[in-house]
Amino acid sequence: MSRPLRTAAIAGSALAALYALPALASIGPLRNRLAPRLAGVGHPDHVALTFDDGPHPLSTPRFLAELERLDVRATFFLLGRWAARSPILAKEIVAAGHEVAVHGYEHRCLLARGAGATYDDLARARDVIADATGEQPRWFRPPYGVLTGAVLTSARRLGLSPVLWTAWGEDWTARATPDSVYRTVVADLAGGGTILLHDSDVTSVPGSWRATLGAVPRLVDTCRARGLRVGPLAEHGVDGGTVASGTLTSEAFASGAFAPGAGLGTARLVRR
Repeated sequence: MSRPLRTAAIAGSALAALYALPALASIGPLRNRLAPRLAGVGHPDHVALTFDDGPHPLSTPRFLAELERLDVRATFFLLGRWAARSPILAKEIVAAGHEVAVHGYEHRCLLARGAGATYDDLARARDVIADATGEQPRWFRPPYGVLTGAVLTSARRLGLSPVLWTAWGEDWTARATPDSVYRTVVADLAGGGTILLHDSDVTSVPGSWRATLGAVPRLVDTCRARGLRVGPLAEHGVDGGTVASGTLTSEAFASGAFAPGAGLGTARLVRR
């Protein structure tokens, strides 16, 4: 192969890889099977309960009160901008025994952002959350579930492990009700899974968090009835790893191992 053709092939592989990871992130069953740690698959007798988009002074305290009543701890993926606005509330999340993690500073899709802007967003969010809570975040969930090579590299440099989800409640829509959120989660609920919900409506339909709050007790009861423990990611067993053990790294991403045509389907932007 001539040098120009080799260069074009390499460039094509890199471009394919750029779009492949969002495809993986958007297809739950494939993501769970090919990259279980990335999806948040942990101990088979445990379910990780996670919330995105807080902290918000109107809704987050209500979730903290309900979780306290249920004697459940969870992981809260915080937006840096809102943690900066409500640092005392962010600290109260930790004081209540919950875990805090990074959801970015702004809730922006990182697909089209450069490496520098991506790193700055994650670093700013991590630092704001750490300053507010006194705890160093360990996990990162990208807005809309979109991962790129720049995201993975930035997360690694900052000591953050990307975690997505295995079940969600579609609780951001106008049609969401406690029953619909419950049924949507339970449809994909299994031991070792990670549940994605939202404790605020800052990026959702106004008031949508109320449906989520109404679904939480029933979800916890269902998990317990199945013999599953409910808790934060820290107790879920999703530490570290490589592609071989189910966690994507920036090197694997750059290699094109998840290029289109490998059965991953067409890339699409997921809502969360």
